[in-house]
Amino acid sequence: MCQLLAMNCNVPTDVCFSFAGFQARGGATDVHADGWGIAFFEDRGARVFLDPQPSCVSPVAELVRNYPIHSKNVVAHIRKATQGGVALENTHPFMRELWGRYWIFAHNGHLPDFVPVLDGQFTPVGETDSERAFCWLLQSLHRLFGRQPPAREALFDALHRLSLDLGARGVCNFLLSNGDCLVAHCSTRLSYIVRQAPFAVAHLCDQDLSIDFREVTNPDDRVAVIATVPLTDNERWEAMPRGSLWLFHDGAPVRQQATVAGPETPPT
Repeated sequence: MCQLLAMNCNVPTDVCFSFAGFQARGGATDVHADGWGIAFFEDRGARVFLDPQPSCVSPVAELVRNYPIHSKNVVAHIRKATQGGVALENTHPFMRELWGRYWIFAHNGHLPDFVPVLDGQFTPVGETDSERAFCWLLQSLHRLFGRQPPAREALFDALHRLSLDLGARGVCNFLLSNGDCLVAHCSTRLSYIVRQAPFAVAHLCDQDLSIDFREVTNPDDRVAVIATVPLTDNERWEAMPRGSLWLFHDGAPVRQQATVAGPETPPT
């Protein structure tokens, strides 16, 4: 399966430390060698870097690792191909426009029989089930709300209903952001951590690299990092329950909803 990484913050922050560990998983410390990508929101704009090469040897990945782009929402993906060949058009994350905002989507899983009817407003460029699911999600949101973008809470409620459908069709861990908030769906495996004062030292699992966040943060900073597998070995990461949808805003989980049988539970 693929690897996912996201960051949601209350102030623009760089993802260089987390990305250093994540990059190694693309062919060095793990087997995900079929391409990688990362997207950074900057106000209403988005920078997207994609490369079908393994991230551990990608010159583009080295550029990103050493280029401290500051963003409040970041989505990254390392691919192990299941549907669609190793090609740029099949590399996550994917980007589309809806309601005058860019939307970014990355998926880890397998939806073998999901072939939705698409009306042409959002059309896949590549061959992946992931991009088809993204197009279907945006098409469904547009049909639900028309030309008027919903408030954040209404958006989450709609994505919850849609995730019930996706989750029933296969493995569907995904990250979705419009630059305002970040939504994460855990089908099988996702974890997160919220870093806030008092900050401490963190050490990566995949590289012998540490950072003292007390030296690079302000007391009011808050950063949520979401990953398929925890990136550090000396911090407490929270495992998301299987079959759950999460809403992150300003560096914190603000809602959690089950996408399998069971009641809604508050964020931990």
